[in-house]
Amino acid sequence: MATMVPSWLPSGAYWIFLISLLLVACLLPPGAQGQEFQMRVELQPPAVLPGESVLVNCSTDCLHAKLISVETYLLWEPVGSGRGWAAFQLNNVTGDTQFFCFGLCDDFQIVRSSNITIYRFPERVELAPLPPWHPLDKPLLLSCLLSGGAPRAHLTVALFKGEEELGRQPAAKGEPTEVTVTVSASRDDHGANFSCRTELDLRSQGLGLFQNSSAPRKLQTFAMPVTPPRLVVPQFSEVETLWPVECTLDGIFPASEAQVQLALGNQSLNPAVVSHGDRLTATATAKAEQKGAHEIVCNVTLGGKTLETRENVTIQSFQGPNLTLSEHNVNEGTIVIVTCTAGPQVLFTLVGI
Repeated sequence: MATMVPSWLPSGAYWIFLISLLLVACLLPPGAQGQEFQMRVELQPPAVLPGESVLVNCSTDCLHAKLISVETYLLWEPVGSGRGWAAFQLNNVTGDTQFFCFGLCDDFQIVRSSNITIYRFPERVELAPLPPWHPLDKPLLLSCLLSGGAPRAHLTVALFKGEEELGRQPAAKGEPTEVTVTVSASRDDHGANFSCRTELDLRSQGLGLFQNSSAPRKLQTFAMPVTPPRLVVPQFSEVETLWPVECTLDGIFPASEAQVQLALGNQSLNPAVVSHGDRLTATATAKAEQKGAHEIVCNVTLGGKTLETRENVTIQSFQGPNLTLSEHNVNEGTIVIVTCTAGPQVLFTLVGI
């Protein structure tokens, strides 16, 4: 007995149809299940974007094949037929779909199932933000965030430094998906651009390799020494007298991007900063308007880390001695009183007496 399924079969009867096919197959005598002849299914294309259509060709080598048709919940329409074949267009495919080609060969049912694959491009491919500064030789976690994209079995995510691939992983199921790679930051990584790229490989489906890259993010690496800056200032100076200040720090990277502050109390000294290799040198001149102890501060900041050194300078107010004579015009042999005065704690010597 043959079973013919009309094209208007409602989706609710779809499973009834499948069960009936199984029952008929079980009741057929050995060799009568028509397996001398097979139903072939060809799809064009085998994978589509949501909402697109697929051309299906159902064919067999059976010379007496008839009533070749398709069974699916999708809307479809015949587009051609001939001896041993019939073609149909399945419309508005919105998800991965299984369908059946079937027909009669010498009054026996022959059936073949096939699948339509929906592919989607990722909606979001983003490299997670990098830290503003990352210390050298410390592990750096690169994370790529992925939303959308199908089929996941054909989707991979790779992370890059420039054009150098750092790692690749298949995209896991779930939304969103995170793919991570850990690298050790080096000096060569300073200023490098990092990104992630998805690859949807549908070449096995007769399509192509679809790539989508995130916006690049720049990494800044740094190194700070353990020892603080070396600050060189005079131990003593005078009021309103200019004196030099020099601050040096070795082992800092990148020295050219460090921020240096030199200050006398609350007064910024506007230093001239020079870098050479991993050495940073800041120089300035300073003067104090009041005597007493004054603090000089050298502050070096890089990558959110700060090293600081403080030194004291004693400022003195030194006024020259006052010399007075009791008489200015005298005869030889006349006694003249010479008086020399100076500020406290000042030692002086009379010369020529």
